[in-house]
Formats: sequence, C-alpha cells, structure tokens
Amino acid sequence: MALANSYNGSYSFTERLSSFVKGVQEFRQRRRVFHQTLRELNALTSRELADLGLSRSMITRVAAEAAFGDK
Repeated sequence: MALANSYNGSYSFTERLSSFVKGVQEFRQRRRVFHQTLRELNALTSRELADLGLSRSMITRVAAEAAFGDK
C-alpha cells in the first residue's frame, strides 16, 4: 500500500526561516558541547586520560564525537 504524501514542494518563508534558525541554534548548542568537552578533557592530567583509555592526541576527536556524533 502506498503512502500518500501531501508535500507539494513549497514551504512558506516563515517556515523556512524558522527551520534555518532552529538549525543554527542546534549547531551553536553542539559547538558549545564540543568546546566544553575539549576544555574538560584538556584539564585532565595525562594519567587521568590514560585511566579513561585516552591519549592527548584523541581529545579533539572525542570532543567532536560527543558533540556531533560518529562521522
């Protein structure tokens, strides 16, 4: 059975603007998570990082994964 979709390809300007603003807000929140994670991991000693199974070279990647997910 086919599902009928009422999307006709046109959104109003306010809907597009609202979607854009929501996307920007989401990106800013993810960026805050990235920078906070980066700060917190950089504040740890090498010994503490090793206890977590991390090295200093992994910090940026771990922060990106925390904020933006696996890519």
